[in-house]
Amino acid sequence: MPFPDLPPPLRAALDSRGYAEPTPVQSAVLAPETGGRDLLVSAQTGSGKTVAYGLAMAPDLMAGVEDGAGQRLPPPGQPLALVIAPTRELALQVRGELSWLYAPAGGRVASVVGGTDPVAERRALAAGVHVVVGTPGRMRDHIERGNLRPAAVRAVVLDEADEMLDMGFREELEAILEALPAERRTLLFSATVPRPIAALAKQYQRDALRIEAGGEGAQHRDIEYRALLIAPHETERAVVNALRFFDAPRTLVFCRTRAAVARLHGNLAERGFSAVALSGELSQSERNRALQGLRDGRARVCVATDVAARGIDLPDLGLVIHAELPTDPDTLLHRSGRTGRAGRKGISALMVAHNRRRSAERLLQAARLRATWSPAPGAEDIRARDAERIAAQALEMTGAEAEAEDLDLARALLAERPPEAVAATLVRLLRAPLPAPEELAEVSERPVGREPSAGRPSAPREADGAGGEGVWFRLNLGRNGDADPRWLLPFLCRRGHVTRQEIGRIRVMERETRFEVASYAAARFANAARRPSADEDEHIRIEPAAAAPSGEAARRRPPAPRSPAPYRGRPHQDRAPAPARPRRKE
Repeated sequence: MPFPDLPPPLRAALDSRGYAEPTPVQSAVLAPETGGRDLLVSAQTGSGKTVAYGLAMAPDLMAGVEDGAGQRLPPPGQPLALVIAPTRELALQVRGELSWLYAPAGGRVASVVGGTDPVAERRALAAGVHVVVGTPGRMRDHIERGNLRPAAVRAVVLDEADEMLDMGFREELEAILEALPAERRTLLFSATVPRPIAALAKQYQRDALRIEAGGEGAQHRDIEYRALLIAPHETERAVVNALRFFDAPRTLVFCRTRAAVARLHGNLAERGFSAVALSGELSQSERNRALQGLRDGRARVCVATDVAARGIDLPDLGLVIHAELPTDPDTLLHRSGRTGRAGRKGISALMVAHNRRRSAERLLQAARLRATWSPAPGAEDIRARDAERIAAQALEMTGAEAEAEDLDLARALLAERPPEAVAATLVRLLRAPLPAPEELAEVSERPVGREPSAGRPSAPREADGAGGEGVWFRLNLGRNGDADPRWLLPFLCRRGHVTRQEIGRIRVMERETRFEVASYAAARFANAARRPSADEDEHIRIEPAAAAPSGEAARRRPPAPRSPAPYRGRPHQDRAPAPARPRRKE
């Protein structure tokens, strides 16, 4: 369905951007019954809602103004419309969208956001504007200082209203809305409409028309969800392999904390990825430079906290990686919604430690999403994919028409070297800039049992869950080294990349300890346990045992915790008299 009747300048702007027909939310807000009414709209990220409310408020902004070429905006002066957004990034993106939309109509759009020069913003407002886009705190500040005079405002838009309330901006929103003229349109856009949003709408809207744009989950129909199983503590290596395997033009990698962002960004840069970081500790100018680096192609990967989960639109963003699982389904949806936009396909990949599979399954179920489960791409998978890409790239390069002097040089080279050697050199040159893939521990796709609670560790079960025999291993510490199940069990899980449910019987003897591992996890355990997880436990060796310890075949639980043995040359002598235990690498 084409766009309904629009002022010629807006039609020209849409045509210049290739808009042939409206999205569902755009169709809904332009329907005849919406004319002049307040709107309460449920619209998900990536649905085209910025253009939707830009078009919806056009009749209010252009009312009574015409020239020979069609409707235009009046000369800039006091703002005619306000758009309030939760984050600086979203506000700046909205300003950009409304700027091109209203440019043919002579529109002037200004932004007022935290982290930028308020004096420059005051000058822009004094020069005259049509639309002001801003964050709640900065917009309220300009209103209270008299820099932004809202007496002429005809329409106000609250974008991502649910997020603004979640971020604690209710007081600022109420102060702004109460300063506006009573005769205005209020357009409220929100991903969801919980009770606080409904209460806000009831208080500040008049007879609002409720619009639900698109079906449940429709905004994610162009996103392929992949759940990639990894061994614990291999997240960064798995992210490297995912970046190499999917090879998207632009990628967002999400972490929970600023520290995790800084660490992962540094590791990716060391491995040769063109990466930028985006987190709340950066200044606005630094955040703008990071985003601009992605937009102009100087960077292909952005490592970010959830500050980037809303309101950022990056061209050719084909991949979102959740290096750390989000805490709730809404965050998962908003992170993933950065890709699969405007009809383009995208991939959302979750890094799932195999002992957290149940948590990831619950998260996906709560978000009403289905994911394809598989181990994270290994080094061999990436080498095979590289071979395909390099071959295609080489064929494309050799298919181009060559200059005469290039052909002469090629003939000279072939006279000195066999064709295979020349082709191999070309392949080597094409492969050289690619970051090396990482070797990952093998993980089982079999779902593990119940995850341990956050409280006291549960006792180990029988290794195979049905009374079957597991595989026995030995460890070169016994009672002589203060081996104790209280620290042995978490140590074995960490060292061998297994869960507590996959460790069976533990027998501490005088000079060694023997323990049982579920048969389906034994190969994975043996592969991981060969490599110490930190310098502090290099002296602890783990190797397969020929059989169960003598007389212990019937034992089904670890022995009760013992009192520490006398100190006799234990590891970490500087920590005596506490029981020796390997320390987690920070």
